[in-house]
Amino acid sequence: MTEPYSLAAQKSGLGYRILRAIKRDKLLFLMFLPIFAYYIIFNYIPMTGAIISFKQFRPGGGIYNGDWVGLKWFIQFFESPFAYRTIRNTVLISFYSILFGFPMPILFAVCVMEIRHNKARRVLQTVSYLPHFISTVVLVGMINNFFTMNNGIVNMLISLLGGEEINFLVNPRWFRTLYVGSSVWQSFGFNSIIYIAAITGIDPTLYEAGKMDGISRFQEVVYITIPMISSTIIMLFIMQVGRIMSVGFEKVFLMYSPAVYETADVISTYVYRKGIESSNYGFSSAVGLFNSVVNFAFVFAANSICRKLTRNSLW
Repeated sequence: MTEPYSLAAQKSGLGYRILRAIKRDKLLFLMFLPIFAYYIIFNYIPMTGAIISFKQFRPGGGIYNGDWVGLKWFIQFFESPFAYRTIRNTVLISFYSILFGFPMPILFAVCVMEIRHNKARRVLQTVSYLPHFISTVVLVGMINNFFTMNNGIVNMLISLLGGEEINFLVNPRWFRTLYVGSSVWQSFGFNSIIYIAAITGIDPTLYEAGKMDGISRFQEVVYITIPMISSTIIMLFIMQVGRIMSVGFEKVFLMYSPAVYETADVISTYVYRKGIESSNYGFSSAVGLFNSVVNFAFVFAANSICRKLTRNSLW
């Protein structure tokens, strides 16, 4: 009596169901295999290199052969006078990016979908996508040309209006504004694609029912459009919060100058100085690991809060 029961239990197990699914859809799993292998080889296996954060790395000795130093590099980072400044600058830039950059694609997508003329809508969408394809080097070059002290177009306009020229590029107070503002301009059009797709998928009968009830176009946006794409908004917001400690190194490095050092020094530039210039790979790896752990904590917290408040979450 026990053998048939155990056989039935084996057939109802997770492993058996997976094998049965693989046999049933061999071609689909075969197509999935290269992608799976890519992520395993290039994303998950390199994670084992994080052990260097707890070791004394020696060139030529390999990642796994150094002496174990425990939390030495983490303690050294938090005791460093640069720790508070780099964390503060990173968090502030990311916070401003979320505050000003996250709502812009949503507002733009709603405005675009309210345009009734199809050709005008397509032209506006195409124009808004173009900045996304500008390289970081070109973008920083545009910032330097537009905001330079002598012949920048922004200072020329300020002078024409009777104001005093501002040296934007060497004033630490303007660094975050230039960084976040240029990032929002570059990305809001391209990031609106997913919201436009979500709005397009809304059932048209909802709008027809609203018109029968006599609601205005603004009320359509407030009571139909936004609620229907709220799940998309929440999921993208959680993912954005998960990058709060990740500020792109390339753009900061290109905009960097000794004059704006106080506000431009972020975790990624500090890791570059310690890891590449000073060859302290264990220390830079420890800072990067700390960065990743904090990002994961923010994702987990944001996901939990959104799940409790809205019942929408990533998991």
